[in-house]
Amino acid sequence: MNKAKRLEILTRLRDANPHPTTELNFSSPFELLVAVTLSAQATDVSVNKATDKLFPVANTPEAIYALGVDGLKEYIKTIGLFNSKAQNVHKLCQILIEQHNSEVPESREALEALPGVGRKTANVVLNTAFGWPTIAVDTHIYRVSNRTKFAIGKNVDKVEEKLLKVVPKEFKVDVHHWLILHGRYTCLARKPRCGSCIIEDLCEYKDKIDD
Repeated sequence: MNKAKRLEILTRLRDANPHPTTELNFSSPFELLVAVTLSAQATDVSVNKATDKLFPVANTPEAIYALGVDGLKEYIKTIGLFNSKAQNVHKLCQILIEQHNSEVPESREALEALPGVGRKTANVVLNTAFGWPTIAVDTHIYRVSNRTKFAIGKNVDKVEEKLLKVVPKEFKVDVHHWLILHGRYTCLARKPRCGSCIIEDLCEYKDKIDD
């Protein structure tokens, strides 16, 4: 895919959604960190159902740590892998309290040192909470990038590397949200909704489906 096509794709996605953001419910960097950590291999909808009950009761490192692992499990037991996630979030809270003055660090290295926080989670927090031009590549973004030929890569790291290289600076902060939403609602895994896609004429996918 050439530069002109990529620019037109990004322009159309921006025009359709000028101020995109995550669909996870949060009102602070800490709430976002917890929500993203819980969202691994789970839907945003399922995470929101749990955090909508958890955050009114406990939405600080001290409050969630005070719940204990078992207490936290009661709020997140409807989420996949809740046992290990409860342990990670509880330990994460302890580290924030002891090492970061109960604040979410604006540092990739510090974030990735937290239990349950990998590169993708760190990218989401740095981007959405702090406005960094990072690009968190999940299954949706990986699929959309490869299928459209916007940014081809054999794994999520390669796709992230390619996206960071080809996406112009003015689009970098929001491109993660545009691509994930496009993959979630239009460029579906099993049956992409090509007929209602605003970038269909620019997409280089060979097996387009009219819907």
